[in-house]
Amino acid sequence: MGQVTSLFVRKVIAEVDDSVDKIALLRLVGLDPDSPIDPSQMVSATDYYSLLERIAAVDSNVTTLPLRVGATMRCDDYGAFGLAWKSATCLQGSYERAERYACVLTSVATYELERTGKEAFMHLHRMGDRRLGMRLSNEATIASIVSISQQVSIKEFKPLAVYFKHPAPKCTEGHEAHFACPVHFSSDRDALLVSNESLQAPNHLGDESISAFFDSHLEVELSKLEVHDSIEQQIRSYVSRQLSEGVPTISDVAKHFGMSGRTLQRRLSSLGYSYQDLVDEARRQLAERLLIQTDYSLVDIAFLAGFSEQSAFTRAFKRWKGQTPRLFRINSYSNSR
Repeated sequence: MGQVTSLFVRKVIAEVDDSVDKIALLRLVGLDPDSPIDPSQMVSATDYYSLLERIAAVDSNVTTLPLRVGATMRCDDYGAFGLAWKSATCLQGSYERAERYACVLTSVATYELERTGKEAFMHLHRMGDRRLGMRLSNEATIASIVSISQQVSIKEFKPLAVYFKHPAPKCTEGHEAHFACPVHFSSDRDALLVSNESLQAPNHLGDESISAFFDSHLEVELSKLEVHDSIEQQIRSYVSRQLSEGVPTISDVAKHFGMSGRTLQRRLSSLGYSYQDLVDEARRQLAERLLIQTDYSLVDIAFLAGFSEQSAFTRAFKRWKGQTPRLFRINSYSNSR
């Protein structure tokens, strides 16, 4: 189950009409109304989206709610993540830290800085169904990036354009006023378009040594993340479910997890994996399980493991286990008796 930082929940609830019971909303997602804001405390992403949808039904101006939330965000709200962003020497460094360390705040979204000549896209990639709650969350996230970019850069920051994959709300005047640039809905991306000049402008408090300190701190936080949330395990599981229809491409897998193929390759490389490593592991685990737990024929198992021919499956299995699938099944049966 995906998670997001409770900071987002508290910022959203703070912007809700005072006529709404805010204490009840906090308790609805398991937060203690009297406890301090702690970015490291997580809530279920599903619960967060449901909360946003619940608020959308009662807020008097839900169209601008995510924009109002984004405007209230401050770097210091994000703990070490925000301080690493603020202390980066330039805005490009801030965005690169978001690419690397966003997973300390959420397991359902990633960022990607894509250079395109004189401009660059700061992409938001988010996993899951594009329900109303996710759409509102995406708008709040993009608005937050703009807000904290304006806070840290010595140069007046204004994006060249804003893009959202979801359809436009009935009124977009609030979005155009908030971002002060063209806002495109029903796009092929959730992203900001930013000039290279803006990316290279120094940050007010940019300091290489301070930035390195917070990088080190966040690397420790990354190492503490629970193994069951690791991207490599999620990919192996997803690939296993798709193998009967053929091995999915890395682009297809990346799309499922809400990121680009380039971002996925980079994340796997940083963990010491290649996509092919994970495909091989998914195939091996599935094949072993089917050989031990079912009476399926070797032809059927080869097909379910994503092989077009039994001979190719046999060669791969001998590479994995040093024996044929048939012998592995016989030995497994003998050992279980």
